[in-house]
Amino acid sequence: MDLYEHQARQLFADYGIAVPDAEVVDRPRAAEEAAVRLGGRVVVKAQVKTGGRGKAGGVKLAADPAAAALTARQILGMDIKGHRVRTVMIAQPVDIEAEFYVGYVLDRAAGTFLAIASAEGGMDIEEVAATRPEAVARITIDPAEGVTPAKAAEIAEAASLPAAVAPVLQSLWQVLTQEDALLVEVNPLVRTTDGRILALDGKVTLDDNARFRQSRWGADTDDPHAEPLEAAAAAKGLNYVKLDGEVGIIGNGAGLVMSTLDVVAGCGARPANFLDIGGGASARVMADGLTVILSDPAVKSVFVNVFGGITACDAVADGIVQALETVHLTKPLVVRLDGNNAARGRAILDDRAHPLVQQLTTMDGAAHRASQLALGGH
Repeated sequence: MDLYEHQARQLFADYGIAVPDAEVVDRPRAAEEAAVRLGGRVVVKAQVKTGGRGKAGGVKLAADPAAAALTARQILGMDIKGHRVRTVMIAQPVDIEAEFYVGYVLDRAAGTFLAIASAEGGMDIEEVAATRPEAVARITIDPAEGVTPAKAAEIAEAASLPAAVAPVLQSLWQVLTQEDALLVEVNPLVRTTDGRILALDGKVTLDDNARFRQSRWGADTDDPHAEPLEAAAAAKGLNYVKLDGEVGIIGNGAGLVMSTLDVVAGCGARPANFLDIGGGASARVMADGLTVILSDPAVKSVFVNVFGGITACDAVADGIVQALETVHLTKPLVVRLDGNNAARGRAILDDRAHPLVQQLTTMDGAAHRASQLALGGH
């Protein structure tokens, strides 16, 4: 379970990591009132569980309370990578001298934890990691030992961070271990012009298996403002985001699904959702996915776009056929299978010969057909 930024910052503060004062609001007027309490000049930050908010226009500086209200009005309701902005955080700005990145993540392959740190934090940390990997330190952490003062000093030295960051590294480790987290990161962790070390932004992902110990954060499905279809999908364990469109999308792999959204949009239609079934396409997963998507009255057609890899296309096709036995298909379903055992998968769907299922062999062709059907074509 991902936490919102303001929740992550609260956790940091609980463990002694300094953060600027801030308030979370859901109305422009409340943003103005918060800005007055925080000194007038503030940063308005969209609260969504995704990255890239700054580049999407979801983080802006407001010079005074009136500007804070106007900026909040602009940001509230925005769609950022499929996430609707329902609240904003009004935070005190700081004068930054340097930005750093620090974090811990569970390394599943190695069965341990990894510290990741860089002296070049900020919005472009992904680009730094990709183009200059030597600028990002990666240090293995022994879970039995944890992050001792010596280990924190080792991480800081490896990443060319100031010594003042070492206590933050120790506190952040406590957040990870005490709060059942799989990932904690601060980006940016900053040194201000007056020498303070502050966490300006944070990301925390908690282990879903430990929800019973982390009930204070609630569950996504318990959010009274949550999209009902998203809540229903979450209850089924689906990675689903509701969008404002008419073509339902099912794909395997986040990258492929994102590309599918773009191709559908390029065909003149709008995607109705993001749904990544990951590496598995069992009958149950397909049935659950189709049930959620077909529950959206805005959906006029469904596009299943799968590239067979570890999960072969014939297994995907079997899943679709079995799902059709339990799901009452009322909208046209366009399927594109490619990759491992694609020919066999197409044959399975041909044998089923469902009147509302159509197959195309290319992604562009299938996207065009699904868009055409959704827009009233035949």
